[in-house]
Amino acid sequence: MSPEAQRTALLVMDVQRGIVDRVPESAAYLARARGAVGAARAHAIPVIHVVVGFRPGMPEVSAKNQAFGSVKRQPPPFLVDAQPLIDPQGGELVVTKRRVSAFTGSDLEVVLRSGEIEHLVLCGIATSGVVLSTLREAADKDYRLTVLSDLCADSDADVHTVLTTKVFPRQARVMGATEWQALLA
Repeated sequence: MSPEAQRTALLVMDVQRGIVDRVPESAAYLARARGAVGAARAHAIPVIHVVVGFRPGMPEVSAKNQAFGSVKRQPPPFLVDAQPLIDPQGGELVVTKRRVSAFTGSDLEVVLRSGEIEHLVLCGIATSGVVLSTLREAADKDYRLTVLSDLCADSDADVHTVLTTKVFPRQARVMGATEWQALLA
């Protein structure tokens, strides 16, 4: 196992129906994401699929919550039946979160600690949502971090660029998926 792979997990966040559908060229995005997941699997790096989801009726959501409160009355099906678009294999975990960060309302931290994971490789949709929120919280929890910039997507290309070139490098290594995969060899 390469040093890059030791105590590392790949977090594939919010790559689920209804969210990926909003990404331009979603088929190409999914192909790149599947490539990174395949590389992680080939190098025995745990892949953790993180989805945003709620119980029927969304009892976890307050009407005061600006992000989710507005859809509580008629939630889109992908928020109630949250399933990753990249099928988990071989015991890969699916973690359901209840807010923007992968840590909030989920058991992610317990899973990472029990697996003695110290390094998180992050990818997902949206750059300004789950990736930013998870990166900030993970940095505060002292994880080593890598962001796969070409496996993050945002509805605002300028925001994506600012985050991946100016904000994220303050707390994480930022690189493309191909560059990360080469480090595993």
